[in-house]
Order: sequence, then C-alpha cells, then structure tokens
Amino acid sequence: MNGAQDMGGQMGFGPVAPEENEPLFHGAWEKRALAITLAMGATGSWTIDRSRFMRESMPPAAYLSKSYYDIWATGLERLLLDTGLASAEEIRTGHAVTPPAPVKRVLQAADVPAVLARGGPCDRPATAPARFAVGDRVVTRVMHPKTHTRLPRYARGKPGRIEAVHGTFVLPDTNAHHQGEGPAWLYGIVFDGRDLWGPDGDPLLTVRIDLFEPYLEPAP
Repeated sequence: MNGAQDMGGQMGFGPVAPEENEPLFHGAWEKRALAITLAMGATGSWTIDRSRFMRESMPPAAYLSKSYYDIWATGLERLLLDTGLASAEEIRTGHAVTPPAPVKRVLQAADVPAVLARGGPCDRPATAPARFAVGDRVVTRVMHPKTHTRLPRYARGKPGRIEAVHGTFVLPDTNAHHQGEGPAWLYGIVFDGRDLWGPDGDPLLTVRIDLFEPYLEPAP
C-alpha cells in the first residue's frame, strides 16, 4: 500500500543523517519491544508479511511521529487486537481481563538461540516456469493497492532489466492478507537512475531491487 513507510524518492524530509557508532538500542524498553514482538511472532498467530502490513498501514501522521521501535510496539498492539489475543482495555491497562487465548506454540527461553539461528525461510518449490530470464527487459506495473505490496511507488511503471533469477518465494501481497503463500518467482532488477528520477537524475546511478513476477510485464 502507499503508506508512510514507502518514502523512497520522496522529497521534503531532509537528508539522511546516520548516527555515528549507533547502539543497537537507545533504551531498555526497545529491547523489550523487540523481544516481545519476536516471541509473539513465534506463536504462529500471524505471518511476517501480516506483521509488516500492520506496521506499515498505520495512519501516516502516527507512523511518522514514532520512533523505529515505537512503530514495532504499535504494530504488535494492532496484531493482538486483530487476532483477538488481547482487548483494547487489556492493552491500555496492561492487565488481563479475560483468560488467555490459546496459541499454536510458545517460545521457551532455552530455544531462542536455535529458533533465531534457523530464521524463517520463505523459499518454496516452483509451481510454474519462470516467465523471465537474465537479460530480459521488463516494465513494472502501475498499481496503487490499498493492500500490502513490496513494489515501491518510485519504481512503478518503470523499465528495467532482469539481472538475477532468485527462485520462488512466498508472495507478501497475498500472505499478508490470509490469501495463501502464493509462491512467485523473484527477480533482481536493475534500473537506470534517470528512468526512475527523470533527466535530472545522476547519469551514473543504477538502482537494484528484488521484485516478484506479478509486478512485472515484458517491455514493449
């Protein structure tokens, strides 16, 4: 969706100013926010794509006023409400009102290192041949879905060239909305900076983006 998180190429937000020697966390609460989010994700109550959607679909004014881990914490609250695992009153007060709802599994402390090391692979067997090959010219679709997508706004309707064929992976656009994993071919696409930013763009700039096959059409 065209949410506040999709800021690539947007003007008016000032320069990016990386923090020198930035710590992993700026406050103890940030560690807890990340830990609770990961622990709840391990219950299997939602997918990673659903969790991204719940963070990225916040009202822009709210999203842009929050820090990184505040967005994570707010996204978790939305997921808990969405799945019925907590009520608004319970989130507001921090106390359980009703007996806890069952979850598929509970992450035990002793299992954390192994679970984090294993990660969450999202590659899947191919169900159809790849539509494109390395070197093919393609054009990204023009689309403005209200639902989840990983096709950035600044790269829509733009010509590019297939640079890599990565294989088939879970499609976030369907997986975020309980419509199945819908495995799709994923390609590495290289774009000329001037095609993305216009004739005033840096002529030496190229941009590489990994994009799913449903986002692409053959170049005319």
